[in-house]
Amino acid sequence: MKTINRSGQHGFTLIELVVVITILGILAAFAIPRFASLETEARIAAIQGLAGSVRSSAALAHSLSLTQNNPATVTMEGSVINMINGYPVAADIDDTLADFTGYAFAEAAGTGAFTRPGSPTPADCSVEYTTALADNAPLIVVDVSGC
Repeated sequence: MKTINRSGQHGFTLIELVVVITILGILAAFAIPRFASLETEARIAAIQGLAGSVRSSAALAHSLSLTQNNPATVTMEGSVINMINGYPVAADIDDTLADFTGYAFAEAAGTGAFTRPGSPTPADCSVEYTTALADNAPLIVVDVSGC
């Protein structure tokens, strides 16, 4: 409630200001955890989206390989992709994607891993592509435990 003192000035009482600050504090206590959770959910959704892109690009490269009678390489968007068992090798899976901005890619021992820098545990916020073995599709594993 506004008060008017003898000099004609308007203002809020101290108790009104304390009540408003207390209410804002309570609202903030409930809102902050919800916003923190949204960041994690966004990283998880982004990793799952990248996994879908990796699956699609591997399938597209496989289709090109089949239509060209299983050559050792196919060309996608100007990039030469090395193939094994009809699918891209792990070292070249990043070249099958048009864009993977915001992710780091590393290949070692037949497995290519896309990780999300900036996540709490980047190695556990990843998509791993393992080169296809004979008569099998490549293995694509999504790990969101560290997102």
